[in-house]
Amino acid sequence: MNLEKDIVREIKKLIVFTAIIFLCIWKYEVVFQSIHWILDVITPFLIGGAIAFIIGIPVSYIEKKLLKKKRKWIEKSARFISIVIVITCVLVAINIFLLLLLPELGSAILHLEDSMRFFLSGVEKKSKAFFDGNEEILRYIDKMEFDWNRLTKIGIEMLGDRTGQIIGSAAEVIHRIAQGITTFFIAFVFGCYILWQRERLSIQGKKVLYALIPEGKADAVIEVLELSGHTFAGFLTGQCMEALILGCMFGVALFVFQIPYALLISVVIAVTALVPVFGAFAGCAIGMILIFIESPSKVLLFLIIFLVLQQIEGNFIYPKVVGNSVGLPSIWVLVAVTTGGRLMGIIGMLIFIPIASVSYALFREVIYLLLKKRDVDIEKI
Repeated sequence: MNLEKDIVREIKKLIVFTAIIFLCIWKYEVVFQSIHWILDVITPFLIGGAIAFIIGIPVSYIEKKLLKKKRKWIEKSARFISIVIVITCVLVAINIFLLLLLPELGSAILHLEDSMRFFLSGVEKKSKAFFDGNEEILRYIDKMEFDWNRLTKIGIEMLGDRTGQIIGSAAEVIHRIAQGITTFFIAFVFGCYILWQRERLSIQGKKVLYALIPEGKADAVIEVLELSGHTFAGFLTGQCMEALILGCMFGVALFVFQIPYALLISVVIAVTALVPVFGAFAGCAIGMILIFIESPSKVLLFLIIFLVLQQIEGNFIYPKVVGNSVGLPSIWVLVAVTTGGRLMGIIGMLIFIPIASVSYALFREVIYLLLKKRDVDIEKI
């Protein structure tokens, strides 16, 4: 009798599931609109969770250091002090970053036209010297001329044509900016609340999990979540430290060899190095363009510096700083970065490595369990 009830129950579940799938296919537009609306609603909370996770790494470290003092007033306010210290450090770092970088960036933009004029003039002189004696090519070079006044006029005309569009969309732009500020404020407050109440939220989440699914499956879910958190934290910490060290190395080297835009290029390389495998090379390409416009003769020197520092970073710094926190073979790192970049852009490159690492660890554990069940001697393989 119980068996028949179980079969009927499973059939009912299958019918309901099939009906839901059919309804989703039939009214797919409504489904997509609903998903978009839900994402809009929960976006601040997702961002807040990401903020809490990122800030939580240094907050936990500082809190552990404070709790070692074993003073009552510190124990009571260690979490609050840690959050304040981290937020203050982030704000100070952003201010220092802007104060140091903006002047050099502004100078690069202001002198871009002059640098281009000087560069093209030098190219013209060297081309004439190289093709000296070939009258046809020399006449062709003489005809090549960049009329900067005409280019400026064209740019003003294009801007004038789009002025109406810009004014027409000004209200929408203001609305988006206000919406972005509001979203970030809600996300920041929510992230701080998660940090402040993370133990309580963790206990509540576990209670819900154990209430909804069997204990064994709940244990497995918690184990996967803990592994994911540990992997993501290790990857994020190591990647940030590695990017900071690499940026400092480039800053010192470029200043010593008097490379133009040394600070700007160092910061660009440090930021792009957060993206594994391809990031630093993208920063190198940007640096080469900036140096090529200002001083073409130093591009080769910059490229040599980049290759040397990349070898030092790849062979000595990255293994020591990041270490085995990710635990993913190099071939799968490349696959994860490529797949993540194709699916989600730069964000995908960052998050797919920890995701692939967790999947790799779980898959490896499953394989070992299956081999153990079949009494296969792993040492023979």
